Order: sequence, then structure tokens, then C-alpha cells
Amino acid sequence: MNRAFDGIVDRYVLASDEFERRLREVRPGQWSGPTPCTGWTVRHLVNHMAGGNLNYVRLLRGGTKEEFLRQRDADVLGDDPVGAYTRSVRECARAFAGAGALERVLDYPLGQVTGGQALAVRTADSVIHTWDLARALGVDDALDPGLVAWVDDNLAEIYAGLSETPVDLHTTHRFFAAPDGTPGPGASRQDRLLHVMGRRP
Repeated sequence: MNRAFDGIVDRYVLASDEFERRLREVRPGQWSGPTPCTGWTVRHLVNHMAGGNLNYVRLLRGGTKEEFLRQRDADVLGDDPVGAYTRSVRECARAFAGAGALERVLDYPLGQVTGGQALAVRTADSVIHTWDLARALGVDDALDPGLVAWVDDNLAEIYAGLSETPVDLHTTHRFFAAPDGTPGPGASRQDRLLHVMGRRP
């Protein structure tokens, strides 16, 4: 397995915990509020995260890219969004910690990948969406520096071989937001990474 993915299950759990920390700050009136993700409310964003975790588990169990895309917008939150999210994280972490899971080849929508690479993509997604959620709620948007450094240092490996990637200027940007402008000269590492991922810090 690629050395960039060493310890990926623990890294995924850390990134998920960071998202959960902001999630627990959602007030009742904020679920329908906007986020930096165009067209998504807070509930849409949280549903994307919880549903995505479950979708990755399905891939690991032999699911297809067509099933993944069909399930992408299904509501998995019900009347307990926080509980649904935390359960999805536990299920995903448990599945990918299983014997042989990180070496298994999955039918990911953007190309076949190993379980290790798939979970790396999911981890990077969790890091960036933590910022989206924090911004939507008006809470602390400082990301874990270790997670920022890991994503930034390993962008090429995380998205290697995918048909769409945030590190390709000519990508279609159907799944990843397009960068806009350039970061300022004093931009932090977090802000530079967010820019690559199509955000405006």
C-alpha cells in the first residue's frame, strides 16, 4: 500500500471527529442555513458526509459505482442527524479496519482504487467539509494542522488515477469545486489548501 496511506483508518477517525465537533454546535435554526457548498444547506452537507460514509462501506462490500451514485443524495439522517453521522463513522472505520480491506480494489465512480486510497479520499473530503460546516455555523474554522499537512503533502497520491481530481486544472469540476483567483502572499497552509479545493477562506 502507498506509504501516504499509512495509518489511514486512524486519520479518517480523527478527521471525522473534527467534523463531529462542529456538528454538535448546530443550533435548531441552522439546519436549513447555507454553506460554502453551492446549493447545500447544513443538513445537505451533513447528509453528504453520513451518506458518503455508508456508500464507502457499500463499495468495500462489493457495491458498484452506479449504486454509489444512485445512493449519493438519499436522506440517511432521519430525525437524528448527529446520531446518524456518528454511527456512519463507526461503521466505516470498522469496515476499513477489517483484514484486507485497504488492499481490496473498489469500483469507485471516478476510477478503480484500493480501499486505502478510497479512505484517503474520504478523509480529505472530511477535512475540507469540516471547514465548510464551521463556516456555515460561524464557529471555529481552524482545521487540525496535522490533517491539513497530510492532505497538502499527499494531494497527488490521494487523487492519483481518478478521472476527476482537484489537482488537475483541466478537470470537469463535477465533483470538486474549481479554485477562484489566487491565494494572497501571506496565506496560511490551510488557506492555500482550501483554495486548491475551490474554497474562499
